[in-house]
Amino acid sequence: MIPTQVRTTYRHRASARVSARGGHAKGRNGAVHPLSAAIAPRLLLTVAMLAIALCPAAAGHQVTDSAGRSVTVPDRIERVMAAGPPASVLLYVLCPEKLAGWVRKPREAELPYLAKTVRNLPELGRLTGRGDTANLEGVVNAKPDVIIDFGSVTPTYVSLADRVQGQTGIPYLLLDGRFAKTAEVLRLVGATLGVDARAEMLAHDAEETLAEVDRVTASVPAAQRPKVYLARGPSGLETGTRGSINTEIIERAGGTNVVDLGGEQGRLSTVSLEQVLAWNPDTIVSIDPGFVEGVRKAPGWADTKAVRDNRVYVSPSLPFGWIDSPPSLNRLIGLKWLASLFFPDRFSKTLRETTREFYARYYQVDLTDAQLDQLLTPQPRSP
Repeated sequence: MIPTQVRTTYRHRASARVSARGGHAKGRNGAVHPLSAAIAPRLLLTVAMLAIALCPAAAGHQVTDSAGRSVTVPDRIERVMAAGPPASVLLYVLCPEKLAGWVRKPREAELPYLAKTVRNLPELGRLTGRGDTANLEGVVNAKPDVIIDFGSVTPTYVSLADRVQGQTGIPYLLLDGRFAKTAEVLRLVGATLGVDARAEMLAHDAEETLAEVDRVTASVPAAQRPKVYLARGPSGLETGTRGSINTEIIERAGGTNVVDLGGEQGRLSTVSLEQVLAWNPDTIVSIDPGFVEGVRKAPGWADTKAVRDNRVYVSPSLPFGWIDSPPSLNRLIGLKWLASLFFPDRFSKTLRETTREFYARYYQVDLTDAQLDQLLTPQPRSP
């Protein structure tokens, strides 16, 4: 395990820009030097490894993450970097005062739904997912005490975590983002970051939310459950297969995900309109307002039962998506919303009450009536 003190040595010496996947070294005038470009990544790694060997053991303790990796973290953690969007939400909800920056700077429309203390945090880029935008020099310059990723814990993400930790000397925790692990992860991160009380409160709330939804859906026979398609992107043809972290909310809310691609399960995939027509969902949920606006006029889509019955819904998305985008703690309010669409009048509180409480508890924002109206525009929209 790499001691955390190496960060200091590495920060002073890592003057070349090197991405997590390799890159080129640049001189002061911005020109790329052929020899430097060839040796810079290896040289930086060698310097880091030498610094590790010379540094005394770091003061800290061992934490076992969701991938089973034993990671040494400092006893006192003040700054945390999110590796991707799901981790950004996790850290904002749990300990906004420790968040080093955003993966993507919040858009103007999202700002009123975020606590004022985090609205102007810098954009650091992402290490995980599509289009990684952070580089190792930027990671080191952000001076995090630890890096946290939240989502998939497959070998691909384990390899990335090991590589970034090895090249920067910064502890990197990989945490399981599935619903079933929510409370466990909250308690683990709370204990690691020294925010146990808030973590326990949120973990208990998450357990109650999941249990309430489970009670509502348990009595619904399989034949009476809605057949749901998640439409992502402007075309609506990107979706998640059964078992995907992006679509597990459908099954948890009591629906049946119609997307069955045989052995290709547990991931995002692009499908054809012909496949959607063959599945013939009776409910379509989208995270893209543009798709929902145009779906009734789009060739082919009008033949689905969902469009014919006016059961096409767009999920709220401020400051984060309720269904997905990203798949993080924000999905807990989306779970209530989706289950309420599937099975109306089965919950003790109105969705308006639930939303107001969720935003105060998780996002630390007191919603106005106007903001609630904006979030909860009646669904589905009229054709």
